[in-house]
Amino acid sequence: MPGKLQHRRLCLVAFLLGMAFTALAYRLVDLQVLRHEELRAESAKDTQRAFSLKPRRGDIRDIRGNLLATSIPVKNVAADPSFLHGRHEEVARILAPFLEMNEAELAALMEPKVRLDQKGKATAIRFVLLKKNVPVETWQQLQGKIVQTYAVPKGKKIARAELAIRDHLRAAITAGDGQYRVYPNHQLAAHVLGFVGTDEQTPEGRCIVSPGREGIELTLNGPLSGARGWRVTEVDGGKREVVAFREQDVAPRAGLNVVLSVDLRLQQIVEEELTEAMRKHTPISASAIVIRPRTGEILALATKPNFDPNRLGDSKPEHRRNRVICDIAEPGSTFKIVVVAGALNDGIVRLSDTFDCENGKFFYAGRTLHDSHSGYGVLTVQSIIAKSSNIGASKIGIKMGDGRLYDYIRAFGFGQPTGIPLVGERSGIVHPLKNWTKVSITSIPMGQEIAVTPLQMVMAMCAIANDGWLVRPRLVNRLVDENNEVVFQAEPEKIRQVISAEAARQMITALKAVVSADGTAPKAKLDYYSVAGKTGTAQKAVAGGYSHDKFFSSFIGFFPADSPEVCISVVLDEPSGGYYGGQSAAPVFKTIAERAASHLKIRPDIQPAVKTESLAQANSAAPRRAALEPGL
Repeated sequence: MPGKLQHRRLCLVAFLLGMAFTALAYRLVDLQVLRHEELRAESAKDTQRAFSLKPRRGDIRDIRGNLLATSIPVKNVAADPSFLHGRHEEVARILAPFLEMNEAELAALMEPKVRLDQKGKATAIRFVLLKKNVPVETWQQLQGKIVQTYAVPKGKKIARAELAIRDHLRAAITAGDGQYRVYPNHQLAAHVLGFVGTDEQTPEGRCIVSPGREGIELTLNGPLSGARGWRVTEVDGGKREVVAFREQDVAPRAGLNVVLSVDLRLQQIVEEELTEAMRKHTPISASAIVIRPRTGEILALATKPNFDPNRLGDSKPEHRRNRVICDIAEPGSTFKIVVVAGALNDGIVRLSDTFDCENGKFFYAGRTLHDSHSGYGVLTVQSIIAKSSNIGASKIGIKMGDGRLYDYIRAFGFGQPTGIPLVGERSGIVHPLKNWTKVSITSIPMGQEIAVTPLQMVMAMCAIANDGWLVRPRLVNRLVDENNEVVFQAEPEKIRQVISAEAARQMITALKAVVSADGTAPKAKLDYYSVAGKTGTAQKAVAGGYSHDKFFSSFIGFFPADSPEVCISVVLDEPSGGYYGGQSAAPVFKTIAERAASHLKIRPDIQPAVKTESLAQANSAAPRRAALEPGL
């Protein structure tokens, strides 16, 4: 009997052990096989991190390699309040001098806080951004101070709980990699370059990169930005990466570097002269463009007032507007080049043909047209351009007819974007032919009933300088990678031939007369170069008609006239001290042209009878001479 009982007991023990081992085996299979991926994912939530690796944004340089925009590495310093164990005020005292922030402000930021999810569940906030764009050297000093403060002194016994707290305190302050966009020349070429937004952080600390917001920074944001990389890795209890357990590591691809057609020194010259024009004539704004007429390369583009992209908060929105492409207005007399060029091209007129300019008053379709400067009698076509006769241009328009005038307006590029690589360019206003009135054929030839941008107007003038060929304006010369290998090279782009080379040569002859003593712009004449150009004085449109005391004044010209190297446009909005284009805009053209010729080493094509000063002297004295130039 005792033997049977003992046997039963052994069987029971064996059964229980078997059941226990079976349960253990099932549990192991469940953990290691059936729920392996699920449990691994849960574990990874605590120890695995995925990092987005931000690429370096490409530089922007001028045509000579001068740096216009670059990115410097910085640190974005953050805190994990849950690791501070109530010592946020103590930590704030350490951080304040490095971050140049108020202790109380820092302490308040680092106080423990929670946020509610969509289900109303409270979760501790474990990422608080303290300061962005901290210099790397400053972060290294701050990090060293924290480690030093909370290190465990050798030979000193510290409670285990305090050791854990110190570990947390050393890991509580972290820094993510960032970039800070810098424009070393401040306001120079600001409207060309534009600016970028600031990177933002999600509550979890992920970086959201803000793209370019204006200018080339926006237009070429993709190539400049490069491609992100990523890293999947393990972190320890102090949130430090365990490099040995790094699973994926894909390096970012740096952004491409952009080389512009802009010449920084010439840009500086233009902005200096516009600043002087603002001082002398106190206009609402002033703008200028310097361009190579045969290739469309923009060497300088500026608007005053402007802004410093390093200090956007100090600028006004209207100062950030690129008036060269965004502002449209009636061009006034500069538009006479369109009707005369078209008429010459069609053989409707010759330069020697004459028109009666009615001594300044011409009645047509119920409206009386007037000429400035007391009016003129009989003028040749060349003199109509030289003296800028409204009546003469209108009569040429009448002879040409509505349809052909409209065709040439469109052919010269008006009513459509030029294609400059800048966002925000306006097309201007060209009314459909069916909407023209009986007087439109007299108004449009003298630059009314139409609205254009300064860039459209200068591109039309470039077409005349370029044997009648309209070209696309270019701001980008090439894109290069981090190894300086050319990825993209821009080439000149001809759009269409608007007028024949012969008609263009005839127009140049007429435009050269504009800067003669009998023309409207003798103040645009250069000592060493022949100049072809046209003045513009446009009354501002107001309710019910035109203002009699508010004008846009402009001058567009190129030189050397018979072999053009540079075309320059100057526009002043409501200048004082002489509102005619020949009085205010032409002298600005002259000083820019003199200094540009010296900088670009353009070969002179004329020798003045009396040599008054060297080109070098002209270059250095130009800003002061512009200020002393008397008005007509």
